[in-house]
Amino acid sequence: MIQKFMTLICRFQQLFMRLIISLAGLFILLVSTTIPVLGEDFTTTIRAAKGQTVYFNAWGGDDKINAYIAWAGQQVKSRYDITLKHVKLADTATAVSRILAEKAAGRVNDGTIDIIWINGANFAVMKRSGLLQPMPWVETLPSWKFTDAESLPAIKYDFAEPTEGKESPWGRAQLVFAYDTARLLTPPRSAQELLAYIRANPGRFTFPNPTDFVGMSFLKQILLELTVDKTPLYAPVDTANFESVTAPLWDWLDNAVPHLWRSGSTYPANYTALRQLLGDGEIDIALSFNPADASAAIEKGELPATVSTYIHDVGTLANVHFLAIPFNASAPQAARVVADFMLSPEAQIRKSDPRIWGDPMVLSPNKLSTADMTALAAVPRGVATLSESDLANTLAEPHPSWVSRLEEAWKSRYASGF
Repeated sequence: MIQKFMTLICRFQQLFMRLIISLAGLFILLVSTTIPVLGEDFTTTIRAAKGQTVYFNAWGGDDKINAYIAWAGQQVKSRYDITLKHVKLADTATAVSRILAEKAAGRVNDGTIDIIWINGANFAVMKRSGLLQPMPWVETLPSWKFTDAESLPAIKYDFAEPTEGKESPWGRAQLVFAYDTARLLTPPRSAQELLAYIRANPGRFTFPNPTDFVGMSFLKQILLELTVDKTPLYAPVDTANFESVTAPLWDWLDNAVPHLWRSGSTYPANYTALRQLLGDGEIDIALSFNPADASAAIEKGELPATVSTYIHDVGTLANVHFLAIPFNASAPQAARVVADFMLSPEAQIRKSDPRIWGDPMVLSPNKLSTADMTALAAVPRGVATLSESDLANTLAEPHPSWVSRLEEAWKSRYASGF
């Protein structure tokens, strides 16, 4: 009798557990149908974002970029009741370090950064360290439909690192050289020609400190031009062959540094400081990662109208920069709405105007409406901006792991005095 009773109890427990499991499954199903999937019902995200404040961490070293972000803030405020606060950075890596510190401290919610402007090594660090929103969200943005990953694969790869839908493309960039045609008739169009020019014209060339993004890009440009077998540069840096792979770069710099501006004893902090040296006539050639930067500077009276731009014959570094949302963002819904607006045709076309910013858009023109195509066609290219065909030769960015190793090696060789 006792054995039968125990058997009945066991069966009752089994039935009870099955009921609990079934109810749990039903609850999950009900919840999943009430939580909207972004992109399928983005209006729900917009409603949730209303009244939120988004702390946008982005480099703040350029007035026209700051003004554009301020304009975007006005738009999302009036349209979505989102307050966009631009936290101006001198170095994006400091913001990444802050997110990493918050994770180490167990701050999984209410983070201090809601959206961040990044690419390259900073994205690789965030991805590797689990600092990004865990679920892909970019392709659920309504404005994603205006992109074309087939014609522009770089919107899904950041310095050869797959983005996996965890950062939204914001703009395109390519390294260009600027020079004043009133002082220089024929600029050098290769690394070797540039070296010859530097040696023949002491003090008339320099580049930003390689701790700066553009300065590091210049080192990578020279390294890529001088390297015969580029395969190692597109894989994680290998200590075993680092010296042999980078030897041509150090040999180039050894010959160039003594003849740089101020004999290589100091370097401009960034490309805006470099641009000013060109405008003041202290140097003959400057560089930027924005093909329209010189045109925008001419428009603002920061450079003379005689300035023009060019790239090296083999091409120059080109990439896409992105917006990412940290894993612990305080306002993730509003951050997605901001990212979607930044990707919209209206915002992208305005951003491409050299009178505003001049940052090339990441949208596909043939996916725009007739009205947007007309608006895009009306955007002036800029007096010093190269055409798309002139910019056709590009060099892909090396693996992001090369950045820190190149910076360390450059510092040990050339920055011991400052």
